[in-house]
Amino acid sequence: MDLRDQLKNLFPEHIEEESEATADTSKGLWIQDDPILCKYEKRKGKPITILDGYTGATEDFKALAKELKTTLSVGGSFKDDKIIIQGDYRDKIMTILKEKGFQVKRVGG
Repeated sequence: MDLRDQLKNLFPEHIEEESEATADTSKGLWIQDDPILCKYEKRKGKPITILDGYTGATEDFKALAKELKTTLSVGGSFKDDKIIIQGDYRDKIMTILKEKGFQVKRVGG
């Protein structure tokens, strides 16, 4: 018995409504005109990839960060409107973002 069945037992008179909020997050992302900057840095001797320059909603950028981290199976974080990915994954990230329709600009070596 899942949560939906338990709620039906608690509230039998409730009529369930279909919602469109369960759509895939990758299709709801706002595609911008300006390119996203893909940078490479070393912090404390370890390589990181930084994505910067997204002008859409913060929730969309967080969803994109989560999707990139799960796709690449790496760690990372979202701080100060930047996605920080552990490791040098610039090429893979750029191909993933181009497939989604984003423009990406490689910054640095």
